Amino acid sequence: MNKMDIKLRGRVWKFGDNINTDIIIPGRYLTIRNLSELSSHTFEPIIPNFAAKVQSGDIIVAGHSFGCGSSREEAVLVLKHLGIGAIIAESFSRIFFRNAINLGLPAIECKNITKKVEDGHELEVYLDNGLIKNLTTGETLKASSLPDFLLEIIKAGGAINILKKKFKQ
Repeated sequence: MNKMDIKLRGRVWKFGDNINTDIIIPGRYLTIRNLSELSSHTFEPIIPNFAAKVQSGDIIVAGHSFGCGSSREEAVLVLKHLGIGAIIAESFSRIFFRNAINLGLPAIECKNITKKVEDGHELEVYLDNGLIKNLTTGETLKASSLPDFLLEIIKAGGAINILKKKFKQ
């Protein structure tokens, strides 16, 4: 398979280290079955009304261990529902990383990204080669590139969509 040209562009929301799934979507709301209502509580412990402020295509930039804590898929679902275009972190919890990919939300590791990017900066992200252009500062960063099979899942919008397409009769 040839590399897929997947380019994203969005405004940065910057977070620190150890942003756990209970910060992303507090456990007390997990009984809410309506995804729009559930998503309204995203990042509530640290950014009140985040859901009302975020725009489709915005990019989360974070430090180490983004998504640590429980393995709840809802942490990825609410971010995807709000239109987050990608998450770029210095490192991810492995379960969160795989949940993000499986649900079609790009998750990219980039060393020292939090030292190079600030809230509100605009980024252009190339998933196929791991290049990140900070359009605000003009700096280009190199992140980990995702292998083709993960890019295929992201491009399809998630693993379930791949399976649906494969088994469609």
